[in-house]
Amino acid sequence: MHSRDLIEQYKTYVQDWRRYFHKHPELSNEEFETTKTLAKELESMGVEVHVDEERGTGLIGIIHGEKTGKVIALRADIDALPVQEHNTFDFKSDVDGKMHACGHDGHMAILLGAAKMLTSMKDRIEGDVYLAFQPAEETGAGAPAFMKFGDWFEKVDAIFGGHVWIDLPAGLISVEAGPRMAASSKITINVKGKQGHGAQPHQAVDAIVVASAIVMNLQTVVSRNVSALDSLVITIGNIHSGSEWNVIPGEAQMGGTIRFFDPDKEEYYVESIRRVVEHTALAYGATAELIYERKVPATINDAASSELAERVVIDTLGQDKLSKMRQVMPGEDFAWYLQEKPGCFAFIGIQNSEVGATFDHHNNRFTMDDSVLSAASAVYAEYAVQWLKENK
Repeated sequence: MHSRDLIEQYKTYVQDWRRYFHKHPELSNEEFETTKTLAKELESMGVEVHVDEERGTGLIGIIHGEKTGKVIALRADIDALPVQEHNTFDFKSDVDGKMHACGHDGHMAILLGAAKMLTSMKDRIEGDVYLAFQPAEETGAGAPAFMKFGDWFEKVDAIFGGHVWIDLPAGLISVEAGPRMAASSKITINVKGKQGHGAQPHQAVDAIVVASAIVMNLQTVVSRNVSALDSLVITIGNIHSGSEWNVIPGEAQMGGTIRFFDPDKEEYYVESIRRVVEHTALAYGATAELIYERKVPATINDAASSELAERVVIDTLGQDKLSKMRQVMPGEDFAWYLQEKPGCFAFIGIQNSEVGATFDHHNNRFTMDDSVLSAASAVYAEYAVQWLKENK
């Protein structure tokens, strides 16, 4: 049996699970009930289940094929966001201030559908398929922590995953090689000037003025220090300074992010930012410190895995469902897996204005056309079968 033959059979099954998870969101590292629900459902299929009992969140399901071989992992993230949902459909979040606003509800449903399909065709599985339901993706640290759970990641020979994507029309899938999602890092800038009276600015060093100058000068890093052929984003998301209307503050703190694709350029980008920050502050008689924290590296698909994924999409869904899509600047902690194992990360189109699926990820009205998710399940399942067959 081919997974394409099971798409319609499990269409409602996958939709129902997506809506169940959407209605019952849990935040990063709090996915306790979600984990229990997933474990129970997998066990009902006869899947071997290993829950991360130490944390109480996340699990590995194992499907053993009828023939021995290597191990491939299929991954889904399971956490929601601290967002108050503004949708009104009957499966909207039951929890105030929590919502699956990024699509992880869809990812869990896709992987459960793939598990159903794989258990129906064990005779085609030449090895083992690990189902990795990973917590805390939104923190950027979920994958590195989950990789340390037991020895599952050591045993894995390759990995496949994906993200539902609102900019891609429903039913289309993109699996191109190379950089797909950006490296994401956090920057903190601490400015120190000299506090003074609001009526006597000449006796102070205004931290707000210095911080403002730094924000403006940082824009020249992208426009004047980086090739127009490269991609770099620098965003300052917050500035905190001062507490009184008539006091010139002596300190300011800024927080922001940088995004890029080329890991070989990271050091250059950081040092360029540091130079602008420190020298701008000096020009105003102040000092400034840059603190750099890498959150996730760039998500980069290897060529062989992507080539296989393209063949699988065409074979399973048809040539018209294979889409080309430009890389995007958001980060994804699946990248940590690809630092150590070959694999592919797919984009799964969910955009459909007829069902209101037009709002961006993390928006409080985000939703998806979940009628296409079982087709993605078939791609996941078939990718696992074909990878094991071709990599004996």
